[in-house]
Amino acid sequence: MEENNSLKEKMTSAPRSPGAYIMKDAQGKVIYVGKANDLKSRIGSYFTGKDTRPMAPFLMARVHDIEFITTSTEKEALILENNLIKRHRPRYNVTLRDDKTYYHLSLDPTEKFPHLQLVRKRLNDSSLYFGPYPSGLAAKETLRFVQQVFPLRSCRNRDFKLRPRPCLEYQIGRCLAPCKGLIDEESYRKLAESAVSFLQGRRRELISELKKQMENASLELNYEEAARLRDRIAALKHALEKQNVDWGSTKDQDVWGVYNHEDNYQPCILFVREGKLLGSKSFVPVKAKTDTTEVVSSCLTQYYNDQVNIPDEIIIPCHLPDEQVIIEWLTEKKNKKVALTLSAIGTKNALLVLANDNARNLWEVAHKKEEQSAAALEILQEKLSLSKLPRRMECYDISNISGKYAVGSMVVLQDGEPDKNSYRRYRIKTLSEPDDYAMMYEVLSRRFARGENLPDLVVVDGGKGQLNVALLVLKDLKIKIDVIGLAKEERATPSGKKIIKKKTAKSEDRVYLPGRKDAVYLSAWPKAMRLLQQVRDEAHRFALSYHHQIKQKNDLLSMLDNIPDVGKARKKTLLKHFGSALQVKNASLEELQKVQGIGKELAEKIYTTLNK
Repeated sequence: MEENNSLKEKMTSAPRSPGAYIMKDAQGKVIYVGKANDLKSRIGSYFTGKDTRPMAPFLMARVHDIEFITTSTEKEALILENNLIKRHRPRYNVTLRDDKTYYHLSLDPTEKFPHLQLVRKRLNDSSLYFGPYPSGLAAKETLRFVQQVFPLRSCRNRDFKLRPRPCLEYQIGRCLAPCKGLIDEESYRKLAESAVSFLQGRRRELISELKKQMENASLELNYEEAARLRDRIAALKHALEKQNVDWGSTKDQDVWGVYNHEDNYQPCILFVREGKLLGSKSFVPVKAKTDTTEVVSSCLTQYYNDQVNIPDEIIIPCHLPDEQVIIEWLTEKKNKKVALTLSAIGTKNALLVLANDNARNLWEVAHKKEEQSAAALEILQEKLSLSKLPRRMECYDISNISGKYAVGSMVVLQDGEPDKNSYRRYRIKTLSEPDDYAMMYEVLSRRFARGENLPDLVVVDGGKGQLNVALLVLKDLKIKIDVIGLAKEERATPSGKKIIKKKTAKSEDRVYLPGRKDAVYLSAWPKAMRLLQQVRDEAHRFALSYHHQIKQKNDLLSMLDNIPDVGKARKKTLLKHFGSALQVKNASLEELQKVQGIGKELAEKIYTTLNK
């Protein structure tokens, strides 16, 4: 009652201005963030029942405190809400998450001779990004086509600077060798701009521009250039003809579809560029006690808040309460008018129906996969006699070479799916000799000493020895959790004196349980076995990648130690100047000479030693 009065006092004191409100639970954790044009009225709607969303009473039963941040306009409140959601990741907000990491193509226009490259992550830098592409294959095919039609350089910046002569790409006509000055900067810039136009979907406009360039080249009697442009135009026309799904528009459009099933919302986007359906993008289903309007509004603002290409028109499945604010915000980001459209007839409606159908298909596939994962978890609980359903599984692995560069990894499966935000890696601190058991003890001790977010099941990569180590750690810390070991089958040699590992198929992995002499065979339940193999293989991959990273770093530092006339002071100067040993290795001869205290002769020694 006292808490309720306190919240009502907050409501009474809320300002009548635009802003964002932050709801917290009893532990002070942010559980919901919202925005409003009138904060007092918006907060009041939670108490008076005017907010008819199913989530409102559910939310108020958990709220213990509310904070306000005022802004000058509703558009600023929208931006602030986005930033707060990204920062706090509140439990009851709609959070848009990709179902996978998509490939993009990237080009930095600030480079003297820009080039295209495949990237998985968009950075907040000066580069232009194109995509996302629905698969790695689609991105690579697009890059291959662009390189054939617009022969930009494909080499890394370091190779570009140091190349002694034109490379093989020049010999086969897929590069114009800007590295050796065989094309001037202005001509190369036009080529890069044409490639950008193509990737942005302005293909008809691009063909018209290339036709003008071809005519000018012909009038200037530059027939070789005219022929190249003619071939480029023919390739672009062929690419347009291959795209037989044409919706008859000249606009760039994103079409948002949403499928709703019992408080689960599956969003999906179709990308239409100049009337051509180029691809789609899916997201992790959103689970929330809300309505479609809030899901669409939240997804729109979160998606376009990142550095994505905003189209001229966004087709949406429903009207939004904050539609005008979103339009104003999108227009400001694009520096051009953006339309939000909901159409019940014609081509736009057909696109919307197609987007909704795609969203429904995505949901059905994801739901089927979820059901299979749930069935596999139930089998694991039954066959391994686990105390609870292993919804959260943690798997641990160790990687080292004779005790050197020793690391451990922890990976997590939540309901059968990797939870990469919860992955952890450990640098072994207490050992320098090879002892996998002691290393496993250290990693598990450090993890479970925290005593937070405990798993339902611990999986260790190994047999009875690793299993007993895990049991000892949990006993010492007085923690009760199910533990299993997963290892390849072991057998004795003919002499019976030595145990060696037999190379077996994945289906022959064995599960070791506490207090049981013989391993458990799960080959009769392949879905359950695959789940354990998945988490084990992921732990091994994660540990190995960290081990290689540390080894490479130490190897590079050792290389610096072996350079003649480079002592501790100069080594420190080089590392301070370049930031890391890898950057020293990647530096050009000219860059090394610029370091204070490193002359021409020493720079040559460093460059030669590191690039043998």
